[in-house]
Amino acid sequence: MPATHHTSAPPTPGTATAPVPPADTGPPPPEPPSAAGQDLIGRIPVLDVRPVVQRGRRPAKAVTGESFEISATVFREGHDAVAADVVLTDPQGRKGPWTPMRELAPGTDRWGATVTVTAPGRWTYHVEAWSDPLTTWHHHAGIKIPAGIDTELVLEEGARLYERAAAGVPKGGGLRGAVRGAADALRDRSLPATSRLAAALAPEVTAVLARHPVRDLVTSSEPLPLLVERERALYGAWYEFFPRSEGTPEEPHG
Repeated sequence: MPATHHTSAPPTPGTATAPVPPADTGPPPPEPPSAAGQDLIGRIPVLDVRPVVQRGRRPAKAVTGESFEISATVFREGHDAVAADVVLTDPQGRKGPWTPMRELAPGTDRWGATVTVTAPGRWTYHVEAWSDPLTTWHHHAGIKIPAGIDTELVLEEGARLYERAAAGVPKGGGLRGAVRGAADALRDRSLPATSRLAAALAPEVTAVLARHPVRDLVTSSEPLPLLVERERALYGAWYEFFPRSEGTPEEPHG
């Protein structure tokens, strides 16, 4: 039913009038996100990143050239493989190459990596977690191919994954060609299935994919501050100087 609008003259002093309901202006505007809303967990949780000081309100500290470990709890639902890396951002805001993390103890979901800072200043770091479809496929293929289960289906799935991975490998040096060659081998029906799988798992191909993995569902932690100081900060100390305590030749002590 369309809204009806009424107009009337101003009320006469001393005359009671019925309250006028406020005009309908639509739904209220959304409330700003709360502090709790800023702590939403991503698709792949990245929790308990360390080192951290006062939940990131103050920076962790290191010195130039120091190597230290950054760790986090990373997990996901289901059986697909997960991986993680550390990204350092220097004082100029430039992100360095990411450092792969390893599972510190199998079954604990605790991951870590050793990083090195190279210059003094205020850095930040964060942890990225992601679904690893290639590692997931390696696991499935290692079970199904020897058992002769869905052989062609599994090999075709792998070939498509390797083609996708090759698109993310930089040109030059033959690296992209090595990954594409593995995809072609997976489709080569003139070879036994086990030989096709072995070609995809060759060390030179595995090394390329370790540097240029296929990353799905990338989830990043909040950046944490890191204060990098000169090496002297490891063993130096500050002292306060009080001129009044020095005295003069006439009055040796203040």
